[in-house]
Amino acid sequence: MARDDYDGWIGRTREDCDTASATALSMLAATLSDLPGSLTAPPETGTPLPPLWHWALFHPAAPMDGLGPDGHPKRGGFLPPIDHERRMWAGGALSFHAPLRVGDTVTRRSRIAGIREVENDRGGMVFVTVEHELEGPEGLAVEERQDIVYMPMPARFTPPRKAPAPQTPEAELTLPMPETRLFRFSAATFNAHRIHYDLPYAREVEKYPGLVVHGPMQALCLMALAVAQGGRPPARFTFRGVHPLFAGAPMRAMAWREADAPGLKLCAAAAEGHMTMKATAEWED
Repeated sequence: MARDDYDGWIGRTREDCDTASATALSMLAATLSDLPGSLTAPPETGTPLPPLWHWALFHPAAPMDGLGPDGHPKRGGFLPPIDHERRMWAGGALSFHAPLRVGDTVTRRSRIAGIREVENDRGGMVFVTVEHELEGPEGLAVEERQDIVYMPMPARFTPPRKAPAPQTPEAELTLPMPETRLFRFSAATFNAHRIHYDLPYAREVEKYPGLVVHGPMQALCLMALAVAQGGRPPARFTFRGVHPLFAGAPMRAMAWREADAPGLKLCAAAAEGHMTMKATAEWED
């Protein structure tokens, strides 16, 4: 896909509708049963969804012959056919306006808001920004921005620079990350990206040293810690992946406050002590 073709994709829209069914949410609840504030399985109709749990909805409907070699739906549907082979969810931002509940019918309106190319010595990156509005029975529920990054397939694993996690956070929780949790999360979100469950593919094709923990699962863990610390769901939440996290060792979720910065700062950290995701949660006064 040539750079000149990007503008033709910006502004494209689509609309999807789904039901926050107890069956779908039970899969996520069973996967995250050891998180504070997790739903029980099966959850009762009318129970509010914890923030970010709408990610269990709107499963991609691509048939088997509609999947690419990485397990993602083939390029060129709603998302543009970026040439780079490697794709991941880099981060995002959300604003919460009204609760979604188990049993609700939810409409999601999506728009490609931007495509940005960044050059570097590894073949460059392309960022695609997608904006979503989710509407439930009480009106607008969630506004969300997703940042998706495309990169060339590497010849070897070259990790980003490691940033140390805080030494004395205000709060912390530890969550084991065995391969079974990664498999269940992939199933609960209908995410067939092979780096999360196919170890030979992750090592031989995408050159990771192990199975990669999902960015959205890390964000869900940080959100659970934020709700526990704040006593209620935040009004806004932003997150960004900064280093891959690999299955096997536990993930540490940490929270702290900075004197000159709004809200609650959070990070996910590997057992080795470096951050893998940064986030901020903010509440209305």
